[in-house]
Amino acid sequence: MIHASAIIDPAANIGAHVSIGAFCVVGAHVTLESGVKLHSHVCIDGRTTIGMDTEIFPFASLGAAPQDLKYGGEPSELFIGKRNRIREYVTMNPGTQGGGMVTRVGDDCLFMVGAHVAHDCIVGSHVILANNATLAGHVQVGDHVIIGGLSAVHQFVRIGRHAIIGGMSGVEKDVIPYGSVLGERADLAGLNLVGLKRRNVEREIIHAIRGAYKELFEDSDGIMAERIRVVREKFSAPQVQEMLDFLEADSSRSFCMPKNAA
Repeated sequence: MIHASAIIDPAANIGAHVSIGAFCVVGAHVTLESGVKLHSHVCIDGRTTIGMDTEIFPFASLGAAPQDLKYGGEPSELFIGKRNRIREYVTMNPGTQGGGMVTRVGDDCLFMVGAHVAHDCIVGSHVILANNATLAGHVQVGDHVIIGGLSAVHQFVRIGRHAIIGGMSGVEKDVIPYGSVLGERADLAGLNLVGLKRRNVEREIIHAIRGAYKELFEDSDGIMAERIRVVREKFSAPQVQEMLDFLEADSSRSFCMPKNAA
């Protein structure tokens, strides 16, 4: 299952039923778990672990040194979970001393052509990065997030679970869970209602999320801290509480608001 032209360091840890195609290069500190499939011309370097049944397409580069001028060769790591699909020309970098030394990707994600995951990113499970979507360093992406093609996410931005980023968006601020943002400098454009319905979220929960969103972002009365307090008392749904916790958490970024919001 290993092509004769592949170059694999003898120290690499190769699991059972791994397939490695023509002209792939696998470094000394790489672990490929059971069922991993590398198509031709894949390069995996650094202290990189690829989870079981992940499929990687030609010309992907995983685990090479971060694109961070502060990186000094420290032994940082890249962990990629199970059953991911990593398409052509995708790049992912390990962590750095300044960011916890780890870049981590969850399970069942799809990274389309040319997507980039920079150093120290934490990406959840069931995430989709469309063609040429890019994450700068230290970005956090929750489960079930979709990032549209040609979008770019600023360093240290947090994107909450089930959010959706429209194509060709520049995301400079945090995105609330279940939110929908778009624009050259992305604004909050509502909720990811289509995604919630596709994932069979109960109607009562969707109504609660919509009610909380209205009071937080469409009601102009009071400062945001007061709105959060009112919404926390009014809506008990865990999804609403998650949104409020996200808004109150420490962050180096502000969060996306509707265009022309009060």
